[in-house]
Amino acid sequence: MAAAHGQFSEHSAHPEGGGEAADSGRQEAPSVPPAFRRAVDGLTSARMRPEIELDTARAPQRLAPYAYALEAAVVADDEDLADGRLVLLHDPDGHEAWQGTFRLVTLVRAELEPEMAADPLLPEVCWTWLTGALEARGLPYDEASGTVTRAGSYYFGGLADRRPATQIEIRASWTPREGSGGVPDTSAHLAAWCDLLCQVAGLPPSVPSTPDAPSAGVVSLPQRRGPRRA
Repeated sequence: MAAAHGQFSEHSAHPEGGGEAADSGRQEAPSVPPAFRRAVDGLTSARMRPEIELDTARAPQRLAPYAYALEAAVVADDEDLADGRLVLLHDPDGHEAWQGTFRLVTLVRAELEPEMAADPLLPEVCWTWLTGALEARGLPYDEASGTVTRAGSYYFGGLADRRPATQIEIRASWTPREGSGGVPDTSAHLAAWCDLLCQVAGLPPSVPSTPDAPSAGVVSLPQRRGPRRA
């Protein structure tokens, strides 16, 4: 898949587009910090599994001075099996809650088969899929937090012929540890996030297990018809 050309948040001074036409009549904005630019380059240069459809999204404007967002879907046989959003945040001055200058924030969701939806341990398992995806690729991280939500829909009246549906939603954030030049390996973190997406979609893992980092895909949701994008 070709690298995605991105949208920085309005705070970041590098909106999508460019050239003289884009800058006409607009005051030149401050430069983007080199560390943030390198981190974004890592996201846009990552190579994805063929089942992943990845694109840029409008970045949030109030979470951090600089932000960059991607959205993705797992597609098989023209069906969306899972989808999600990944946002890279950067505060050059650091953030006490993050314990670093970068933060990754994600939303992942998929529709469940009834037998999986009834599993009382499903939320705990889904959370270990996130941490396991990072550990399977040997990625150090700090301050991970989030929620796993299981929501059910039941249909009545004119919709009574539809079977009940349950959706799982993972909202999480973590601080990727910074490497050379104060920049985290965002390409590898994106790959781990895509591993999580594929696992929630019921696809087999792409990362082999090791004694120190068991594969995040030891147990996956069975393949199923997933949420359709609008």
